[in-house]
Amino acid sequence: MAAAADGLGSIAIDTTQLNMSVTDPTAWATAMNNLGMVPVGLAGQQLVTDSICVPGFDPSLSMMTGITPINPMIPGMGLVPPPPPTDVPVVKEIIHCKSCTLFPPNPNLPPPSTRERPPGCKTVFVGGLPENATEEIIQEVFEQCGDITAIRKSKKNFCHIRFAEEFMVDKAIYLSGYRMRLGSSTDKKDSGRLHVDFAQARDDFYEWECKQRMLAREERHRRKMEEDRLRPPSPPAIMHYSEHEAALLAEKLKDDSKFSEAITVLLTWIERGEVNRRSANQFYSMVQSANSHVRRLMNEKAAHEQEMEQAKESFKNALTGILTQFEQIVAVFNASTRQKAWDHFSKAQRKNIDIWRKHSEELRNAHSEQLMGIRREEEMEMSDDDSGDNPSKKLRVDDSALAAQAYALKEENDSLRWQLDAYRNEVELLKQEKGQLFRTEESLTKDQQLQFLQQTMQGMQQQLLSIQEELNNKKSELEQAKEEQTHTQAMLKVLQEQLKSAKELAEINGHDESQANEINVLTVALVNQDREKTSEKRSPGLKSEKEALLIGIISTFLHVHPFGANIEYLWSYMQQLDSRISANEIEMLLMRLPRMFKQEFTGVGATLEKRWKFCAFEGIKTI
Repeated sequence: MAAAADGLGSIAIDTTQLNMSVTDPTAWATAMNNLGMVPVGLAGQQLVTDSICVPGFDPSLSMMTGITPINPMIPGMGLVPPPPPTDVPVVKEIIHCKSCTLFPPNPNLPPPSTRERPPGCKTVFVGGLPENATEEIIQEVFEQCGDITAIRKSKKNFCHIRFAEEFMVDKAIYLSGYRMRLGSSTDKKDSGRLHVDFAQARDDFYEWECKQRMLAREERHRRKMEEDRLRPPSPPAIMHYSEHEAALLAEKLKDDSKFSEAITVLLTWIERGEVNRRSANQFYSMVQSANSHVRRLMNEKAAHEQEMEQAKESFKNALTGILTQFEQIVAVFNASTRQKAWDHFSKAQRKNIDIWRKHSEELRNAHSEQLMGIRREEEMEMSDDDSGDNPSKKLRVDDSALAAQAYALKEENDSLRWQLDAYRNEVELLKQEKGQLFRTEESLTKDQQLQFLQQTMQGMQQQLLSIQEELNNKKSELEQAKEEQTHTQAMLKVLQEQLKSAKELAEINGHDESQANEINVLTVALVNQDREKTSEKRSPGLKSEKEALLIGIISTFLHVHPFGANIEYLWSYMQQLDSRISANEIEMLLMRLPRMFKQEFTGVGATLEKRWKFCAFEGIKTI
């Protein structure tokens, strides 16, 4: 019962509201029984007998009157003490030690003041000690706060205590304001009011700085490790130039798998300035090996483009198949909505079929638009190809091709000249070495090398002369083509002016249509004659068997049409045989063969029409 009394005495209940002693266990148990609660831990057994309870109290009355039973675990009402409020100061208790007793300060007084806490503080200042307090008594009191590493006691009534950790200082600050009394003595020298405050010690600050430096080192190390992890790997070191390394590099340049690595080394050597007269030929051969990979790269690009075209074609075919299936599904829904089958469905089924039909039509339309977009893009690409086949553009392309060929020949001429200079330099070096050395077997081999180099130089000179002659021929052909183009343009302008003046005279003099036709025929004949002259000089032969087949079919078609046919009529006939052929392609083929096909204009003004005729039987007589 004594233990129960101690536990009940610590319960926070306002005694002004009860007319019984809180520390009295009998009164407390009676109050608990009157409230209909069984104390926790007694398993339904009352603390006291019914004789001391309120007479006639029914514990089940709370259920009948609607009063809810009270939970004994509620803070303030049960046996569990309530949590201390945050705004109420903590009430300090008496602390008993072996050699002394600590009495708490008056709770109404303000808390003792402390200085600003130094960084890494582990030392406290303790003042107001009793005069008779020894170091053992101080250690006995403050070792409850934590491990003490040092106590420095002064002759006056204060000391410094250093703890092992920083959080122990907060426990020691809690003892500030306590009155310390040694034993049971009432002597003034055996009592004193403690004042505990933060102390600034060099050791604490040094340890704190060491800890901060260690944390900074760890942070720098962590950041460096993170940067090293995220930094891209360094490129491999490039060796210095030597003849042995150059020979190995030349072999690597020929290998497709090692080309990327080798070309980087070659570029670095050239940028470092390793090229000189002695190593120029070696570097030229390596550059030539690098140039040989251009064709391989172009072939790879063409292969990838072909794969892309095949992927586009497969995607288009798959999309067409999906669209066909969508069409079939929509056809099924449309057949279901007809009255013959629609009347047999219920209302809910009709609603679902209608929703499904609309959804399928939307998807069908979306896929159809996508497929039409792909087809429009293909038609645009085909129209771009067709627009590049007109005569004036082709003439410009031919001129640019001749110019590009002339530039390539010039570049090859320059490279051969440089190679010839390199051989000359090598011959001079061999001559110098020959003059310095005696006539030995090495000198004989050098003589043979010299003769071989001289023969090579003569052959290269002859090759250079032939290339120069070819370059001059190409330049003359280019100039002749330009003159023919200017002559044709001037002739066309003159004929247009003559045609315009003849039409004006015909309108003024009132000539009939036959005269205008004669003028048109004369004009076309002159244009065809001029075109025949230019085409005889520059018309190439047939490029493929397909062109020969087209010429045969067109000749047969125009032979059975003696009055000729326009290009649209001819193209509509040819498209039935080959849907991929275009009108521009047919017209370019007819213009390339002026001795087989000729072009005539019939009609006047708005009725002017251009017709093609088959004239091979007439042209073979003039050959």
